[in-house]
Amino acid sequence: MSRVVVERYFAALNSGRFVALADVFAPDVEILTVGAAPVHGRDAALAHFPAVLASYPEHEDRVTRWIEAPGVAVCEITFRGRLADGRVVAFDALDVFDVVDGLIVRVRTWFDTRDVHRQVRGR
Repeated sequence: MSRVVVERYFAALNSGRFVALADVFAPDVEILTVGAAPVHGRDAALAHFPAVLASYPEHEDRVTRWIEAPGVAVCEITFRGRLADGRVVAFDALDVFDVVDGLIVRVRTWFDTRDVHRQVRGR
């Protein structure tokens, strides 16, 4: 059951339909990303993703591996985005989703922040 809601999460992100995230997040959702301040609550999460992805007119999180347990989905992801100047940014990430009563209550994300920063800066 966790996978279904997480698939809806990725569909919303990849299509840029960020408002659809309201249907997958619990009211008290936590978004915890390495190198970033925690995001608490559905409203903050709904504002977070458009802001984070604003620099990428094109972006896709492609899940390359699923690991599931009751109430948890772990996803290995390949992110590929294109910046406004046309440069490609690509990296692998790991997301862990905690799901309660069919809603995501926590997302924890890890990726190589130094590599992403280097790619975005263009060096």
